[in-house]
Amino acid sequence: MSDATGAPTRRGAAVGRSIGIGLMYGLFKPRVLGAWRVPAAGPVILAVNHSHNIDGPMLMGTAPRPVHFLIKKEAFVGPLDPFLHGIGQIEVDRTTVDRTAISHALGVLEDGGVLGIFPEGTRGEGDFASLRAGLAYFAVRGGAPIVPVAVLGSTERRGRLVRGLPPLRGRVDVVFGDAFDASAGDGRRTRKALDEATLRIQAKLTAHLESAKRLTGR
Repeated sequence: MSDATGAPTRRGAAVGRSIGIGLMYGLFKPRVLGAWRVPAAGPVILAVNHSHNIDGPMLMGTAPRPVHFLIKKEAFVGPLDPFLHGIGQIEVDRTTVDRTAISHALGVLEDGGVLGIFPEGTRGEGDFASLRAGLAYFAVRGGAPIVPVAVLGSTERRGRLVRGLPPLRGRVDVVFGDAFDASAGDGRRTRKALDEATLRIQAKLTAHLESAKRLTGR
């Protein structure tokens, strides 16, 4: 749910987490590794690879804290519009500088909440090969550590009910990495500083993904 200003609330995200737990554990077999690495309190950003349609709901149901995801506005259609807003998710227009979405995302961090971001922007190979600068901006501007997350589902086609989803009751590994600070520690927020932070973030996320694949045998 949102408050009077339309900003997402912790209560809404908590409801979303409850729904995610029931849905994801009912349809799939999540194996969660390293959830203890997510700070128990204070602002934090979960940076998630994006290769399946369930990556967002899977994180909502397996993360140890309620998560507010930045979600493209195209997903807010029909009954999904009030539902997604109701569970504390943030609508973002990717075709422009969406100042409302930016304000709401920073508000989540200022309130000590958890912001979920797919830094690749759209669902693809899920390998962090192409990162947008938005993740660095929120990390530096919001003063929040980043926790890399790898969601690794089955690549088999057998048993799939819907394209883009893992097989029903298939195992999905969710691996949380160590939290890290994306800034250089000098307080700079210039374009150059954000570009440098993006490169540091990409290296950290790629290394975590490779480590997660070795750990899970994916």
